[in-house]
Amino acid sequence: MVDPRQVVAGFLTLSMFVMLGNMIKHDHFTSVSELSIEATGVEFNAMKITDNTEITNANRAGVEPLNEAVEEIKPCWTKPSPKGDQSNGFVTLSLTMGPEYHISQIADAVVIARYLGATLVLPEIRGDELGKSRNFQDMYDAEKFKRSLDGVVKVVDKLPNEWTSKKPAVIRVPNRVTEHFILETIQPIFQTNSYLRLAIIFSSVSLKPKGTNNKDLDSTACHAMFSGLKLKPEYSEVAEQMLGRLKELSKKSDERVLAVDLRTDLLEKKVCKTSGGARRKGCYNPHEVLNFLKKVGFSANTTIYLTETWWHKGLNTLKEAFPNTYTKDDIMPAEKKGEFLNSGDSDLARALDLEICSQSDVFVPAIAGMFYGHVAGKRIGSGLTEILVPATGLGASAQASDFISTYITKKSHFAYLCYC
Repeated sequence: MVDPRQVVAGFLTLSMFVMLGNMIKHDHFTSVSELSIEATGVEFNAMKITDNTEITNANRAGVEPLNEAVEEIKPCWTKPSPKGDQSNGFVTLSLTMGPEYHISQIADAVVIARYLGATLVLPEIRGDELGKSRNFQDMYDAEKFKRSLDGVVKVVDKLPNEWTSKKPAVIRVPNRVTEHFILETIQPIFQTNSYLRLAIIFSSVSLKPKGTNNKDLDSTACHAMFSGLKLKPEYSEVAEQMLGRLKELSKKSDERVLAVDLRTDLLEKKVCKTSGGARRKGCYNPHEVLNFLKKVGFSANTTIYLTETWWHKGLNTLKEAFPNTYTKDDIMPAEKKGEFLNSGDSDLARALDLEICSQSDVFVPAIAGMFYGHVAGKRIGSGLTEILVPATGLGASAQASDFISTYITKKSHFAYLCYC
């Protein structure tokens, strides 16, 4: 018998290729705020970086904070009330493609379970290697997740024994599932087979607001997206230690940390290329990032965090212009490197990037995609709206404020349905 989980994995692999193909075909790369280019990191030989750069008055000058203070913002939703009509059915799924995708997958699963009155089974997490998986609680805070959803949906650690021999109905579900899709496609299947396995498909990606007339589902989506999924405490602590180290280093200059999502391993891949071989808008190499940061006025002494795991020679020009530039290997506690950097597990390293980029003073997405989208959402929820989208061919009068993400300037991110 074919394992339904293998079927789901096949669907997800195929959907990833379809998503990338659609973006290339329809030139989604012309709109930075809706891109989805994702890949695992590549490890390089480490090169240690010194942090004793001499500070001068010229080095201290730079971009002034674009906002006077953290933007005052609060949730627009209230936690959904308990539902009385609970069924005896179950919704299961696997989290795939990295933590930036896990957020959306969890939100869709919670919305579906809420609508059906079904019980959500804690998902397993599938990594890059085929057949390799981990339990939800190995990466995320399962108890906090269940508490956050108490009264919203029922959550159990595993499927009851009497259900394990049954065959689930596998359903391909488009990301940011709509009430219409649940009503017309999922509910009829659930009425005949109350054991569902979801395959959340990202055939196209849009993070634009699209509220519905169903306020309960809107509130459920907001609650699941921004209140449910948290790293387990010991992993959150590592992210906090790394961010604390960056804050300490930044005291030598303007006490601000700039995080850049820069992944050189993607630059030569097809998703970053046009048919003529040129790089698509939304993919920026270290030299282009360097020029952008200098043009908009960041000082040479700016403290910069790169989402690269190791230092490599392709980053040297950036290091020469901005000596206080660091990778994960440079600032992670030594005793944690084996688990996070040397294990070959890109999910854990990417989860740290997500946390640091969401909490830094400034965020620069050099590779557009779902990571950028969800970092933007988390920052909007925290009032940290200094997100600068790179560009090339800048004039002498370029200012950082000219490159604030349209997620912020146009409020074109779904987070603005959840926060006001």
